[in-house]
Amino acid sequence: MAATEDFEFPSDLLAGQEELHQVRAELLALLKRLPWSVDPRDAVSDTQGWRALERPASPGWSDDEQAEVEKLRRRELELAVFVTCHRYWSDLPGPDAVRARARLKHMHDTGTGTGADAGAGAEGPQTSG
Repeated sequence: MAATEDFEFPSDLLAGQEELHQVRAELLALLKRLPWSVDPRDAVSDTQGWRALERPASPGWSDDEQAEVEKLRRRELELAVFVTCHRYWSDLPGPDAVRARARLKHMHDTGTGTGADAGAGAEGPQTSG
């Protein structure tokens, strides 16, 4: 299996990894839109330090924005635990597991999938909470 690195990932693992990428992208986009500080802060200007720092005043995040960030971070953690602790990894010897994990993490980069159910629209992992 390791010679060709053609790993047959279960559909729930593929779905979990894909959702993890989506949640991380959504969280990153949200954080880029939000003010730089969670709490209201005055403008910052320090051009005398070793690294110039200039930021406008921050109105802070609303309760809804804080709740949305928390929800996405919680889901990101659930998915990261699901993917990294999936039973699939216990069936692979160490070096194969490392190569398989790297392959799974970067499958979205190429848009290719492996396994019988890859890209079949499998639903993501079900977690409580």
